Amino acid sequence: MRRRDFILLGSALVWPLAAQASPERPTLVAWLSGGTTQIAQPFVASFLDGMREFGYVEGRDFDMAYRSAEGVLDRLPALAEEIVRLKPDVILAAAVSSAVPARKATSAIPIVCPALADAVHLGLVASEARPGGNVTGIEPYVAGLPAKQMELVREVAPGAQRVGLLTNLRDPKAPPQAQELEATAKVLEMTIATADVNRSEEIDGAMQALASQYVDVVIVLQTTLLLSLSRRIAELAVAKRLPTIYGYREHVAAGGLISYGVDLRWCYRRSAYFVVKILHGTPPGDLPVEFPSKMLLSVNLKTAKALAVKIPEVFLLRADEVIE
Repeated sequence: MRRRDFILLGSALVWPLAAQASPERPTLVAWLSGGTTQIAQPFVASFLDGMREFGYVEGRDFDMAYRSAEGVLDRLPALAEEIVRLKPDVILAAAVSSAVPARKATSAIPIVCPALADAVHLGLVASEARPGGNVTGIEPYVAGLPAKQMELVREVAPGAQRVGLLTNLRDPKAPPQAQELEATAKVLEMTIATADVNRSEEIDGAMQALASQYVDVVIVLQTTLLLSLSRRIAELAVAKRLPTIYGYREHVAAGGLISYGVDLRWCYRRSAYFVVKILHGTPPGDLPVEFPSKMLLSVNLKTAKALAVKIPEVFLLRADEVIE
């Protein structure tokens, strides 16, 4: 029997009654995520697609073990310790919020992260060019991207003066984004209102706080928790008549208005390259951190109509994805 900790069946991730060990332990890749299993599904699929492109088929060439904090990030350290006890060949930490506790739990097992951020400052790598330790991966948080999102505010709402930031500052990815957005707002002579969310039950109150401060547009930071709450954020934004700009197209697919940022699906597919190189014997510290080169602009016209926001035709022509 294959050793797994939960398996992908149809469209749902489900837990078995008990883990089953193989007499000869197969190659094991352990997935550690702070988000929900529902949000993880397309990223798991992208990673497995990438593995197949290199000739690695799940169940034949390797097995997967999954641990998810289901949006409760305080659970990640214990889950990381649990994964280490499984003795996987590679840990795939779904985001930097997972990579940090995974690195604290082990300095020996290779860790690949498709969504690193601020990795040098956090002590995960010595440098992007020469990681040097047991962590490597992809860093999709490109400098200048939050500033570009702020510039989009003027295109969506030309008269906008007050911008709301929906933050999740306990996520290591968030503070650099918030700082860059605040600096850009000063240059553009806009004012900022901030609402911070660190637990899923706080989202309704945070969106109400932004609406009460009469912001013209809300920018939602790129974090694991806020991505997990994408559908609820979109619902609240429409109900409170708040145009929203995001860094992940998954938010737009869930009903958000506009996103501009990297293609996370590509990042997870590309992470298979790192896993395969490690399985072939390359130390993770010898694999330079990579940066995506393509940005995606996505627009949800159904949401624009619900918000009575007129999206200029020239804007739509620039879009990589228009959801109608």
